Order: sequence, then C-alpha cells, then structure tokens
Amino acid sequence: MCNFEAFCFLSLGLFASVKGAVPPPCDSEIYCTGSILHQVQEAKLFGDDKHFVDMKLRSAPDDVLSAFRNLSSKFPNTSIPPVKLREFLNTSFDQPGTEFESWTPPDWHEKPNFLSGIADDKLREWAEKIHGLWKSLGRKIHSDVKDHPELYSQIYTPHPVVVPGGRFRELYYWDSYWVINGLLLSEMTDTAHGMIQNFLYLVNRYGFVPNGGRIYYERRSQPPFLTLMVESYYQATKDKEFLRAALPVLEVEYQFWMQNRSVDLALNGKEHVLNRYYVEVGLPRPESYTDDLELAEGLTDGKKEQLWMDLNAGAESGWDFTSRWYTADGGDNSGTLRDTRTSQILPADLNALLCRNEKTLASFHRLLGDSDSAAVYDQAAARRLEAIESVLWDAERGAWFDYNLMTRSKNFEFYPSNLGPIWAQCYSQPEMGEKAVQYLKGSGALQFPNGVPTSLRESGQQWDYPNAWPPLQHMLIDGFSKLPSEDAKKLAFDLAQRWIKTNWLAYIKYEAMFEKYDVNGDGKPGGGGEYEVQLGFGWTNGVALQLLDQYGATLTSGGRRVCSGLLLPLVILARIMLQ
Repeated sequence: MCNFEAFCFLSLGLFASVKGAVPPPCDSEIYCTGSILHQVQEAKLFGDDKHFVDMKLRSAPDDVLSAFRNLSSKFPNTSIPPVKLREFLNTSFDQPGTEFESWTPPDWHEKPNFLSGIADDKLREWAEKIHGLWKSLGRKIHSDVKDHPELYSQIYTPHPVVVPGGRFRELYYWDSYWVINGLLLSEMTDTAHGMIQNFLYLVNRYGFVPNGGRIYYERRSQPPFLTLMVESYYQATKDKEFLRAALPVLEVEYQFWMQNRSVDLALNGKEHVLNRYYVEVGLPRPESYTDDLELAEGLTDGKKEQLWMDLNAGAESGWDFTSRWYTADGGDNSGTLRDTRTSQILPADLNALLCRNEKTLASFHRLLGDSDSAAVYDQAAARRLEAIESVLWDAERGAWFDYNLMTRSKNFEFYPSNLGPIWAQCYSQPEMGEKAVQYLKGSGALQFPNGVPTSLRESGQQWDYPNAWPPLQHMLIDGFSKLPSEDAKKLAFDLAQRWIKTNWLAYIKYEAMFEKYDVNGDGKPGGGGEYEVQLGFGWTNGVALQLLDQYGATLTSGGRRVCSGLLLPLVILARIMLQ
C-alpha cells in the first residue's frame, strides 16, 4: 500500500518532472484520476480493475464527488473500509452494461454466399456457427450516453458496433479491421459501414482513433487500420462517394501519426523518419490501475512516470504486454515487465502498416482523379520504404527487425512482426520475399502444430510464447500467399490449415472462440498477462472466416482427431477455462 495522500496528489497530474506536469488520461476525476479511482481500485473490490471504470454514475459527477468527500471525512488519514466503499458504489453507480440497448444486426441472414465454397461439411457447419456469433457481439449504445455523457465512461458513437467479447464491452480499434472483414464476408455491409462511420466520427472528434470506446482511452490509439478498413469496404461495394467522404478524415489520422508518433533518425549519413508508439500519460492505466501501481512500487517518481508512459504506449501498440518492448540494462529483451520501454522502439510492423496506408491513400486519390495528391503519398511511401530498408532490414537474416533508439541497434529475436513488410507488400526486391520464407523456416517458430507463437521467449506475458494471436497468423498467411513462389504459397496454406484446426478443435471442446490460443495444445486457449482468456471473439471470428473463404476448397477439419475432445469431462473443462 502506497502513501494515499501523496499518490492522490500524483494521480491528479500536479507534480512536476523534467517534462512538466503529467497530463491525465482524460478529464474525468472519477474514471481517470482522483481519490475515488484510487481507493476503489486499491481495495480490489472486483476481480478486474476494468469493472469499476465501466460502471455508470447514477447522478452528476459533482454530486458523486461530494458524497465521496463526505464519506472520506469520516475516515481521516486512512483509507475507507471496503464495506463502506461497496455501500458507496451501490448507491452511486450502476453495473457495467447499462449503456447498451438490446440490438441484433438487421442485415444478418443465415446463408452468406462464402459458405458454399467450404468443401468440408464440418468446417462449413462450424463457419455457419461463427457467422451466427455476430448477433451475440452486436451492441447499440443507448441514446442516454449521447444526452448525458458525464454519467458514463463509454464514448458515444452514432452507429451500432460489434465488440470483441468478454470484458471488452466497447469497440476496439485494430480488432475491428478483422471484424469488419468478417462482416463483409457475412454480407453484413450495413453493419460494417456503420462501424467505419464510428471510427471516422472519432477521428473528427479527437484527431485520431482512440484505443477503444472509453474515455480512459482518450489519449492513446492503436495500430492505425482505419485506411485499410475503408479499403476493404470499398473493394466490397465500389462506393466511390463513401470513399470521397472518408478520404479527408483518413488524411487527418495519418497526419496525427506523423506529427505525434514519428522520430527523426540519422543513420549512415542519411536522415530517416519512422514511427513509434508514444503516449504522454505518466499515470497508471485506469482499467489496469492496481497492476500498474504495484509494478512501479519502489521506483522514484520520475521512473514511475516513465514506466507508466511506456505501459500506455504498450497498450497503444496492441501488444500488451511482451518482452518485445523490454529494454534491460544490457539492451536486450531479457528483463521483466518493469523494463518496458515501448516508446524507445521503432516497430517493424507499425512502419510496414503505415507504408501500406501511404500506398493505399495514394491509390484512393488516383481513383478519385487527384493525381497530384496521389503523388504526395507515393513519395511518402517511397521515403518510408527507404527508411525501413536502411534501418530495419537485415539482408543476412532475411527479415525486418525493430530498432532500439536507446541502444541504436536492431532486436534480432523472433516475432511474427519481423515479417510485417511482407504482409504490407512494402519491400523493393523480389528476393526479399523469398529470404523471408527461409527466415521463417529457420526461425524455430514453425515447430509448433497449432500456430506461430508471438515470440520464442516465455515471459508470462500474453504477447509472448506460447500464445498465438489471430491477427498475426492472418498477416503471415496473407503475406506469404501473395508471394509468387509455390514454396511461399504452400507455407501460407500450411499455416492456414494449422490455425483453422486449432480454432476448430477449441470450438469442439468448448463451443467457444477465444481471443488467443496456445501453440502447444490442440484447441487449448492461451493464457498469461493481466486477465483471463476472453471468449467471443471478434477478430478470431473474422480471421477464421477469411481463411475459410480463401482456402475453403482444400481445408479439412481433421476427421477422427476432432472427436477426442467431445468426451472432455466437465470438471477438467472448467479447470482449463479458468487457467
């Protein structure tokens, strides 16, 4: 337990550091900073810190703050007892979920066309069930959130959304790219359109897309996939007027990343500009408050602030958390979560994504007849390609590696992100693609039967071994499937077959789709990190449907191997689900 008064002073962002006052995650003195947040989270009244910051206020914030001050006055110089805190919460807050109306996507229908391309009867039946999950993940925000935003941590958006699932009760940014691609396959064009309109609305409001649909996410983003969402929608609909309206907003988001998340780097006599994740919030994340507070115990105020900034940046990356962001004293990735320095890493996959965005923005301008603007983005993509190949590419190893600004060196450990430029088609020489195939084959990451692990380092964090994540599998498969060699295409199919088998076996065992999977056990959900593995699950569904669409004629369910999971005793099932 830290000193309460000192921390409340700190949590309001009122203490000075070498950078000046620390900005809060948002303006709310209940959901983002202040003594209510601190005392409720420190009391550990809920199994998940996110629970409290998703609760709705029953009366105006000033009234709730006043009631809390009155309660606090009865316990001078000490924390409020948990039983009294519970009474206060029961009086002043509603449970999470009251911000939503009951809603089923009206454009859902039973038999989208892509199902007919799946040859395996069992996989086709499973794909129908995945398609049906969109109904359970659909959410419409209640109009009261628009009318009384001060009572909610939920950010109002005008159209319904498909949420990831589990504890994630709101829209999330990069998840939604694979969700939208799945919705488009399911012929739910209106729902996909509404989701994209929500993201455009958020850019118009904030200048970027927040991490997710909560006010405590207001100062951090996630990997910028909005341009590619618009591309997917345009490819499905050929709606030029939608594209024309969206394009200026996409450019606003692009400028946000270039102005707020870029670094000038001089290397080998040349100046380059590359991007990073960087969040100037030196406070614990409200939704993971006690985790961040406990992790920083014993550090000086300045080092606490730096650690919390880098944890926020790690959350912005989507990879929260991983040894990939560690920078220990020796400059390698052998440290602990406390060594997280996300802001000091130039990530290969982020820069590949921005390269693809630049190329896509150029193509949008060409489609709309603006060759001058197209040329501007062509030039931006060319400059980035040069920077990526000068700073991140390693010809001997045959892949692209994150660059550490502190050590001024590449990190040569294996991550699927090392192959991000293949997915983004952001490389200059055809032989780079073939070298990348050999790199993956020689990395040791293909020895696992159930997917490519997120790293080969077992740190206990969820974005490390032994977990495999749907978006990373899809990016590898999609990238290699587009290479010209049969060897690369065969590797892509093999990875697709492994991943579909993993998802399928898990569904047979648990009748659930998980957010991540363990590469070592057939159908075993992933683990580690700050929270239990979540069910749902938006991007898992989207990736599975895309692979079933792309490879449906040849993928198989695995026949008799599948049936062994049906007899799993319920007691063992429950135990595994809780691991």
